[in-house]
Amino acid sequence: MNEAIRPGAETSLQAVSPPQLSVVVPTFNECDNVVTLLRRLETALAGVAWEVIFVDDNSPDGTWDVVRGLARQDIRVRCIRRIGRRGLSGACIEGILASSAPCAAVIDADLQHDETQLPKMLALLQGSEFDLVVGSRYVEGGSADSFNKQRAGASAFATEIARRVLRVRIADPMSGFFMIRRDRFEQLAPQLSTQGFKILLDIVATARGGLRIKEIPYSFGSRLHGESKLDSMVVLDFLGLVLAKLTNDAVSLRFLMFAMVGSIGVFVHFAGLFIALRGFDLPFAVAQGFGAVSAMTSNFILNNFLTYRDQRLKGWAILRGLVIFYLVCGVGLAANVGVAFSVYAQEPIWWLAGAAGALMGVVWNYAMSGLFVWRKR
Repeated sequence: MNEAIRPGAETSLQAVSPPQLSVVVPTFNECDNVVTLLRRLETALAGVAWEVIFVDDNSPDGTWDVVRGLARQDIRVRCIRRIGRRGLSGACIEGILASSAPCAAVIDADLQHDETQLPKMLALLQGSEFDLVVGSRYVEGGSADSFNKQRAGASAFATEIARRVLRVRIADPMSGFFMIRRDRFEQLAPQLSTQGFKILLDIVATARGGLRIKEIPYSFGSRLHGESKLDSMVVLDFLGLVLAKLTNDAVSLRFLMFAMVGSIGVFVHFAGLFIALRGFDLPFAVAQGFGAVSAMTSNFILNNFLTYRDQRLKGWAILRGLVIFYLVCGVGLAANVGVAFSVYAQEPIWWLAGAAGALMGVVWNYAMSGLFVWRKR
């Protein structure tokens, strides 16, 4: 039998206003910024019932520990520490789904987003006229002057690709600063990718015009502490997301990345074969084996670095994973050849049989690699 509520407990619970806004902050190595961000949120959201959810990817610098210290002092602060999972998109999804307010905002911890715009964004959503409000650098009044030329060019290119290929009709689909009605987000969440960095683009593309969107201008600031999480891999994440959306999510972003790495492996295979034959004058069978092992090794390294970077193997686990990957790919090669022969026997078209075999090999290698090489622990 449950204990009776202590006298005064009900009054205490009622005295705490339910939040109108949940602010979700994905973090990784941001211990120098979270305290400052919290103070800025307090100032910007004065008069608003709010909570802030820091979703930390087990930061080596102990960001999660700093946030827990803040949570002990302020009941509006919550911390989700993720073990064995990485990626901004996944962090945002988990944070919003864990929120309790009818509206949820996403803001970076690096202090580059303008938190003073949050009350305006909230007012627009509460007016029931919009489902999503985007902080935009590219509408009139907005600015991205803190970008260097390389980053500005990359952002402009990605924006143009998103608008032309995915028919996304907003000025800044690459923005990481937005607010959304939680009920609408929950409808879209099952179709969103947990990999990658462009959660807003994923939301808008997945909605396929079903969201009422308002963009408001803000000036993108300069990072004060820590290092940017953006690297060359973000470009591949972006392209993978675009391809996934073009297929109506029939294939996942991770599978597309795995297949792309496999296509690189084809070139590595032929390069190894050529070197072994011409450079070392080895017999063809030996040279072919050398090319195959070279391709499998390069595929393993690239997949560990790129496709499964949120589950990246380290230390001795790399050697163990490599051996299992060799075994998985060996069986995949047999499946490739078997399917190709079967198709060719029924329809003697070499390229069709080859494509069918290659597809079978990729699907097998992807499925078995996820189960045995990069399985979640």
